[in-house]
Amino acid sequence: MSKKPLVLVPCDNRMLGEHPFHILGHKYADAIREAAQCLPLLLPCTGREDWEAYLEMADGIFLTGSPANVHPSLFGQEVHNPELPLDEARDATTLPLIRRAIALGLPLLGICRGLQEINVALGGSLLQAIHHVPGRLDHYPGGRVKEASAQQVYGPAHQVHVVPDGQLATLLEQKEITVNSVHDQGIDRLAEGLVVQAYAPDGQIEAISVQAHPGFALAVQWHPEWKALENPVSLKIFTAFGNACRLQMQKREDKSVKLSQAA
Repeated sequence: MSKKPLVLVPCDNRMLGEHPFHILGHKYADAIREAAQCLPLLLPCTGREDWEAYLEMADGIFLTGSPANVHPSLFGQEVHNPELPLDEARDATTLPLIRRAIALGLPLLGICRGLQEINVALGGSLLQAIHHVPGRLDHYPGGRVKEASAQQVYGPAHQVHVVPDGQLATLLEQKEITVNSVHDQGIDRLAEGLVVQAYAPDGQIEAISVQAHPGFALAVQWHPEWKALENPVSLKIFTAFGNACRLQMQKREDKSVKLSQAA
């Protein structure tokens, strides 16, 4: 059996009753295994992990979506809605992890909160409630429907314009795509060094890449992990990420062989 790349996936923190848990949604792990053809390596997020040791094993990093938002203090704002969940321990892990991953050139894929984490990690800011901004769409339409099913929440929501000649345009070979939309927050001030790859009809940034990254470093605001094998756009994204991780695995193994030969 051929080896598969290891993809580092930071977990959420959640209280179940009186007990704290590290949590990763099945759909994210499934997308890495089935669509990217890689193996998820779960990273507990307490802010105290030796994630450098994890990085030595990892061939890519996958930043998932989450019910919890990036803490507004990290981009100079007060909390807009105190009823919404936060995950400061994940923030304390992922933001420095992102900066280190970019420095190392590790393949990087972000989804929803993951896109927002990349923007904040590099000095950008977020809109905490897009639907309160005049002229903007409601980017969480299914979430406002009482007792909505998962199929309704993750159903097609709006078009996305893909920026011509960008990394995403090259990957998808499409100018317009239809995506789901499951977020209240989004990019406000774009961090220096990020390149916009797609917009929503209201101008909200829907995809970014990292200019200084030598390889695959892409993040999208929608949720391609939802039934990824059934969606050609999602499959292209995860396949490209998986291929980048396979190249990284080969580089890592070649380096290990050279070191062992030199010893």
